[in-house]
Amino acid sequence: MDSAKPVEGKVALITGASRGIGLAIARALGRLGAKVSICARDPQKLEAAAAGLKREGATVLAISADITRSSDIATLVEKTSLSLGPIEILVNNAGIGYFGPTHLAAETDWDSVLDTNLKSVFLLTKAVAPGMLERQRGDVINIASLAGKNAFAGGGIYCASKWGLIGLTECMAEDLRPSGVRVSVICPGTVATEFSLHAGKDPRKMLQPEDIAHAVEVIVTQAPQSFISEILLRPTQKP
Repeated sequence: MDSAKPVEGKVALITGASRGIGLAIARALGRLGAKVSICARDPQKLEAAAAGLKREGATVLAISADITRSSDIATLVEKTSLSLGPIEILVNNAGIGYFGPTHLAAETDWDSVLDTNLKSVFLLTKAVAPGMLERQRGDVINIASLAGKNAFAGGGIYCASKWGLIGLTECMAEDLRPSGVRVSVICPGTVATEFSLHAGKDPRKMLQPEDIAHAVEVIVTQAPQSFISEILLRPTQKP
């Protein structure tokens, strides 16, 4: 294996990969030699992202899907496996936010955030884990947030989804580690993306999508006898 491409030939499925953190992760894994399957809801943005990755030399498959639906997930996993091979790296990155007083939120706000940020991770991991268990190897990497550890006004629903994601990750790690499957969580602070407007903050002082992608690189290149269970990422300067 080329030392410059330590995951060459491995298949990586990344959700929420048409822009921002997900696209940066897909770019990093492609550069390391992985064949990447990228997923998002917007087919036009997804195709544009895939075209950019192909220009950079990556082997890429783009599949539009709603990852809150188990039927879409089944199709996503099947198409990825048939086109690229068995999935060895799963990056659960897709996420949405709702920010405002919890007591003023609608039930639909709760459902959309929890379904996207938490339920989808359960469904995707459930779909991919059997193959990883059969091969006795694989990495599941969940992108959470420092909001999963720190409370703030207006963050009730979003924080609940990320606290839940951290807990889910830790339990899945214990379930799967005896079989050689590693489950990790990355908790970034504020990242300069389109996710939110970051009013009053200096984007030059924020984390960049590439910082989270680098953390993913560290996890997937870890020696097989160990795994990094959690990474907390903060900018060196408060934005």
